[in-house]
Amino acid sequence: MSVAVERSDFEVAARASARGRLDVYGVSKSFAVNGTQIDALQDMSLHVAAGEFVALLGPSGCGKSTLLRLIAGLDSDYHGSIQQDGAVVTGTSLARGIVFQEPRLFPWATVRQNIALGLKNAPISEAAKRDSVAAHISLVGLDGFAEAYPHQLSGGMAQRAAIARGLVNRPRLLLLDEPFGALDALTRARLQTELQRIWAHEQITMMLVTHDVDEAVFLGDRVVVLAPRPGRISRIFDIAVDRPRERSNDQLIRIRNEVLRTLEHGGEGSAPAGTARSVR
Repeated sequence: MSVAVERSDFEVAARASARGRLDVYGVSKSFAVNGTQIDALQDMSLHVAAGEFVALLGPSGCGKSTLLRLIAGLDSDYHGSIQQDGAVVTGTSLARGIVFQEPRLFPWATVRQNIALGLKNAPISEAAKRDSVAAHISLVGLDGFAEAYPHQLSGGMAQRAAIARGLVNRPRLLLLDEPFGALDALTRARLQTELQRIWAHEQITMMLVTHDVDEAVFLGDRVVVLAPRPGRISRIFDIAVDRPRERSNDQLIRIRNEVLRTLEHGGEGSAPAGTARSVR
């Protein structure tokens, strides 16, 4: 199911509250593999405004998912500092939601029950929880499937349920780790459009990890290109294209081609590392 994207949604999103700011200061992360130190991230700094949609793009091994785990609070063994709304991230929090590549739905639970798990520790009444779950089922286009089990859903529908579970407690920041990577091209394109609509409706900060250049450019306010070994920011592209976006937009195509050139040159492209490029 696809819901039309209304321009007014994006005008509302532009007025999102100040909650959801993310600040990454000088973050480095290493792993020990067979007695050898592997530098996954090196001196990474990134500042994300409240309500912004940032796409992290790069080849395998550049530290995209590692950075997302640190921001989520799933790993605290690193150097540097990560802050959300000025408070240091010290562990997981209801203020941050996360969606993985696999839906990770419990097979014994219905769509409604799986989404409700996102509210298990929320300090609200049972009636408020039921209302929120129903609202988010509708938000992701799963009306009529609340009592369906995961095995009765298509891959795209299961991922919609996972997104609803990540959003249901109204986090200030939603982290998405290649949420559409396992889907076919047509379903993936449809869910990208849906995610654009959901982001505008929910007015929260989103950070997406992806290998897909088209996906990053279509969805992001900025595309942060990472270079590998060690993972570091090489360039940041400012996607100054009005929303809702069309994939055939000439400006998006030009940006896409420049991002591809950057990746083909090992992350450096034709401009100095870390340079922001705004295309209007």
